[in-house]
Amino acid sequence: MGISIRAYARHRGVTDTAVHKAIRAGRITPEADGTIDADRADREWARNSDVPKTGTRAKAAKIAVPEGGGDGPAALPAGGASLLQARTVNEVVKAQTNKVRLARLKGELVDRPQAIAHVFKLARSERDAWLNWPARISAQMAAKLNIDPHTMHVALEAAVREHLQELGELRPRVD
Repeated sequence: MGISIRAYARHRGVTDTAVHKAIRAGRITPEADGTIDADRADREWARNSDVPKTGTRAKAAKIAVPEGGGDGPAALPAGGASLLQARTVNEVVKAQTNKVRLARLKGELVDRPQAIAHVFKLARSERDAWLNWPARISAQMAAKLNIDPHTMHVALEAAVREHLQELGELRPRVD
């Protein structure tokens, strides 16, 4: 058997309404008879409550939070998390989201579909330039080599197409 809610409120230096709110929010759990075990409730209150709005920041509970690496925003302990840990995870997610937004605004990030379309367009224009090259250069090369211009054009075009076919079969790795 513990102490009454009012006695616990006096013990904590808060109002009994604050204790009732803590019970409803699940930050502390009363005994089966409705009384409060002061030691257990103090531990639960500290673990599951926000950092006090007054006082120094040194009183805040320190929770290890990854700095952007890892498998997610922050790993929650097995068996659920305290209110403070859940809020910490929420703040980390907000900070990471804001970091991505800022990087996008600074131009450090690009839209993936737009980048893929741009690379495709560049590759297509490169291919088209190579396909047009034999028609532009074959007559000049044939004159320098004293051979038939049509034969030179056919040979260059076949070589360029074969080379482009080989390049088209390459599968680059995108990490």
